[in-house]
Amino acid sequence: MLSYLAHRAFNLAAALLAASLLVFVILSVLPGDPAEIMLGVGATPESLAALRAELGLNESAVIRYFDWIGGVLHGDFGQSMTYGVPVAELVLERLQVTVPLAIIAFLMAVAVALPFGVFAAVNRNRPGDYLVMGFSQLGLAVPNFWFGILLILIFAVQLHWFQAGGFAPWADGWGPALKSLLLPAVALALSEAAILSRVVRSATLDVYREDYVRTARAKGLSKPAVLFRHVLRNMLLPVVTIMGLQFAFLIAGAVVVENVFYLPGLGRLILQAIFQRDLVVVQNIILLLAGLVVLVNFIVDLAYALIDPRPHGEAHR
Repeated sequence: MLSYLAHRAFNLAAALLAASLLVFVILSVLPGDPAEIMLGVGATPESLAALRAELGLNESAVIRYFDWIGGVLHGDFGQSMTYGVPVAELVLERLQVTVPLAIIAFLMAVAVALPFGVFAAVNRNRPGDYLVMGFSQLGLAVPNFWFGILLILIFAVQLHWFQAGGFAPWADGWGPALKSLLLPAVALALSEAAILSRVVRSATLDVYREDYVRTARAKGLSKPAVLFRHVLRNMLLPVVTIMGLQFAFLIAGAVVVENVFYLPGLGRLILQAIFQRDLVVVQNIILLLAGLVVLVNFIVDLAYALIDPRPHGEAHR
């Protein structure tokens, strides 16, 4: 078990290192002057020189990379050129919106997809199966930003049950804040629930074809007993993988939905930083998002170990 965890931790560190190198090369080393990009083509030579000195652009790429990574490891993400505050402060403030939004959307997607996917598998090639797969196809076809606009038109403009956008601060209470996140979470969860329900259906059908399931049925176990004792646990392996990837996507892919609902989250921050040419903010947020994806994959590997111990020995073969 310890060797398995050490192996996965090494892979985690290697993936984070590769992600940091890729982000740094794309934003800081490729042809183009970062200072000129941030200040625009009309900047004076004096202002360009001052910004280059402030960003350390006069140093070699190797020194700049290690200075940046060293700062990140110590919690120093640099200073935003647009907002004039530390990037870490901006990120922590926006994560208070993005992370709860992703968690709520994820829980919604799982709560819908698991029972509906199992129901479709149990009723394969029956009307219930066709109905679930039809709705999942609709969820895949409808972009989440369009669904978000539709939710605003129905529940904010027509029914006046929710606000059309904005976020009530957590300091005003959990109720108003969660209400602000409900519609965008539904918009985010739609396509994720559609994908996950199909995976659950496929995984459940695969397990139903196994010999031990047929043996259990032959011994007289009822269909519900076989489902809960043998099928559900064994179909979780592929499902957990997709769930982990989906949660990472919800955090990294909330850019459009946060802008539709005017939420002050991480997605809106990175979009504003791109428009304002604040490369310091863009570089650090991209690294953060890449790190979150890698970390979620590491957690998925640990979940594999809890669900099925067999990969431990196979991981090093």
